[in-house]
Amino acid sequence: MAAVGVRRPVRADARRNFDALIAAARTAFAVQGTSASLEDIARQAGVGIGTLYRNFPTRRDLFEAVYVSEIEQLASVASAVGSLPPWEALMAWLDQFVQYAITKRAVIEALNRESELFASCRKTMYEAGEPLFVRAQAAGVVRADANFDDLLRMVSGLMSAAFVDDAQRERVLTLALDGLRSP
Repeated sequence: MAAVGVRRPVRADARRNFDALIAAARTAFAVQGTSASLEDIARQAGVGIGTLYRNFPTRRDLFEAVYVSEIEQLASVASAVGSLPPWEALMAWLDQFVQYAITKRAVIEALNRESELFASCRKTMYEAGEPLFVRAQAAGVVRADANFDDLLRMVSGLMSAAFVDDAQRERVLTLALDGLRSP
């Protein structure tokens, strides 16, 4: 797997603060976009603004850390679902990918798509999810005429649309994924 990561604090209390900031930022960026208030993020994480800036000296550092944490979760889910039946494993990974796509949509404008970090994250994402896709294809539950990149573009495109609510997003995603199944 590609080396992706953010320097997390060593001390347990500092690590908890760091993780709380990432979680609060993920939520804030998904709801409010890149203009989310850093003060509000710190408050939601239960820390002071100084703690936020000690961990993330710039807004961009926070964007990158949130992005990397999403990629790390994708890789973690891929490992965790590997023993499930092929279709269920792929769908479990895609559930996490949908969350990643929502967060990515919120922070992508702040990220340099040509950066080494972005390339490393993309590599990690493919290394995590593509084996699940290939396994599902080999089991005959995914169409042979599709590839992993097709799947990611389809889901990413769907997640860029505005939905009335989460239930509608789930319905549309289910309809699209039904088209991925082997006839």
